This record gives sequence, C-alpha cells and structure tokens, in this order.
Amino acid sequence: MPLEDEDPARWRGQQVNGKVSSTPRLRGTGDPPPRGMPAPDGSRTEAMAEGWEPGPALGDGDVTPRGSLQRVAQEPGCHEEALMAELSELVQKAVKSSSWWERHGVDISILACSFLLLPAGFLCLQSAQAIPFLVGVLTLGVVHHTLTVKGSHLASHNALTESKSWGKVWAIFFIELCSAFTAEQGTYNHVKIHHGYTNVIGLGDSSTWKLPFLNRYIYMFIAPLAVPIITPLVALDLLRNVEWKAALRTLCCMFLGLYCHYWLLLRISGFQSPWSALLCMLLTRSLLAHPYIHVNIFQHIGLPMFAADQKPKRIHLMSLGVLNLPRNALLDWSFGHSLISCHVEHHLFPSLSDNMCLKIKPIVSQYLKQKKLPYNEDTYTSRLRLFLQRYEELMVHAPPITELVGIQ
Repeated sequence: MPLEDEDPARWRGQQVNGKVSSTPRLRGTGDPPPRGMPAPDGSRTEAMAEGWEPGPALGDGDVTPRGSLQRVAQEPGCHEEALMAELSELVQKAVKSSSWWERHGVDISILACSFLLLPAGFLCLQSAQAIPFLVGVLTLGVVHHTLTVKGSHLASHNALTESKSWGKVWAIFFIELCSAFTAEQGTYNHVKIHHGYTNVIGLGDSSTWKLPFLNRYIYMFIAPLAVPIITPLVALDLLRNVEWKAALRTLCCMFLGLYCHYWLLLRISGFQSPWSALLCMLLTRSLLAHPYIHVNIFQHIGLPMFAADQKPKRIHLMSLGVLNLPRNALLDWSFGHSLISCHVEHHLFPSLSDNMCLKIKPIVSQYLKQKKLPYNEDTYTSRLRLFLQRYEELMVHAPPITELVGIQ
C-alpha cells in the first residue's frame, strides 16, 4: 500500500482547506495553482527551504516548542530526506504486518453501522415525546457526520479500499451523494492543495476558513450552523471548473441525496409540512458543525506558516504545521482518528485509514520525539481559548511567515 499520494494535480479548483470535501469554501488569501500544476517536487509534496527564526509556542499545550525551530535549522536537507525515508520504512513494516481488518475493515464497519442506524433515527422522529424525538435527531446527526466527514475524508484519500476503481465509486457516493459536494473539486482541494502545500501561505495555509468580516463569537458559535446551506451552494459554484459530464453527475447525486433525506422525513418520520422537514434536515446536518469548523482551524492555524519557495522538507513541514487533539469518543467515531488525535500521522501518511493512523501513532510520535522534531499536541479547550483570545491575529490578519535559515 503506498504511503503518500502520488497522482499529479488534474483539476483547477478553489481551496477547501478543510479535512473533508463537503466543506464550504470560505474565501481567503490565495488561489490554488493553475490547472495541471503538480504537487511540490513533482508528486512527493516535499519542498525547498532556507531557514527560519524561532517563534513562541501558541496555546497551553506542547505546541511547536521554541527549541524545535532551532533544531530544524541545523538539519541538512539530505538528512531530512533520510529521516522521512527511515520513518516511512518503520510505518511500512507496520502496514505490511497488519490484517485487512486493521487496514480497512474497522473503518468500513463503522460506516456500515452508521447506515444500519438510519432506520432507527427516522423512526424515533415519529414520536411526539421529547426524549425519543431528540434521540432521533442525535442519531441522524451523528450518522450524517460519520458518512459525510469520516466517509468523505477516507474516500478522498482512497483509504477505504486498495482498488482505485472502487475508490472513485466510494468518493462519488460519500462526497457527492452524502455530502452534496463535488468529488473532483473536493479531492483536488483537500488532497492536492491542503496536503501538498500544508501551511504554505496562499495555498494550504487554511486561509479559506477565514471570514474576517465576522467577529469571533459569531464565527466560532453561530456561523457553523450555516454549513449545511453553504456547502451545496459552494459545490454549485465549483461545478464551473469541471467537465460537463462530471457536473451533470454531481448535480444528480446532490439532488438525489438531499431529496432522499427530505422524502424519508416526510414518509417515514411523518413530518406534516415541507418546512418542518427542511428545518429538521438543517438541525441534523449542523449537529456537529461547530467541532467540524473548530477542528479544521485548530490543527493548523497558529502554527508556523511558510512561503511557497521557502519551506522545510516534508517531515519538518508536517511536524511543524500540524497538531493533534486528544481522543474523543464522539469525534473519533464521527470524524475519524486521522482528523482528531492522529492528524500528524495522517499528514505524514495520508493514504492510511483512520484505524491504521491510530496504530502507527506510537511509532510516529516516538520517532519524532527521538529525533527531537516537533510533535504538536494540545487540548480542544486550550485551542478554543487561544482562538477566542487571539482571533484578530489568527483569523483576521495575514499569518506571519516563518523564515527558515540554514536548510538547503
């Protein structure tokens, strides 16, 4: 199984620098590279860099210690490549020794269980009593985010199967039918831009998540409720950048997914009016929108940012610019380990499934710490406090570029 995405970029798209293709595009400071532009260094997502100045750690947790920046500046470029090769070999051994169940089966089972919970959720909404009704809303909300966030994310990286043909089928199913987004643009924006240019200013710097005209409280606590509405609207705009056949397929899948949800609420759950059914759709589809938005900004913004022509090699780029959050049962199930507690591992080896990212986490963390490389970790509450306190600096103004001095 390959450990890195190797296909060249094929589509021109707008940035959706979140982890999941169903993310609405929040316009930021840069556009993706022109049509046909490959990932850095052809396809290996490594890049040149010349060095930096150390900066302060952000947050209350262990986030990019000052000494780590100085240590990276002392590493020659060839040594960086050797470090990545050595880590890749360790991870490859773990992957080869893992069963199909570990590589794909666990995550497929979670998605299958979510499908099996759908009838119970729609039936609970038939009840006129508050508790069963709320159970139905909670069930459908968790199922929706499991399919659209976890399912779409794994499908965009072809991590559900080792077959490219089936991988494309799953990408269309989870991204277009379940998430009401376009598979081509979602995959390009996430895999080629976000992963290829992680924390690179104007490309993978998460600037697409910024809405500087909103104040901190509206952005953090109110705006996420609009994600289910914004998502299909952004998808429709992005269809201008794909071939007409793909656009027609996407429109059909988006309509089918949204209409099936609406029809089931009317026919199975017994909603009496279209507006009540639409309101329930909005409620369930926005149930976990707040942590979804938060996770996408917490794990990159506030960490070192780099210029496109001046950045470290892959292992340093990912160890410096990516952060892990603690384990959380609800988010682990709905979003997946690779988006929560194993985000560093995911960015280093993006084609691995959630369960495999969890399995290699001890290998990666031990190796990076042994080599005195950054391994960023912080708590959800700490990051939330940080963003509320420093919202203007982190989410309104352009992030400062970390200058790397001495790395060739």
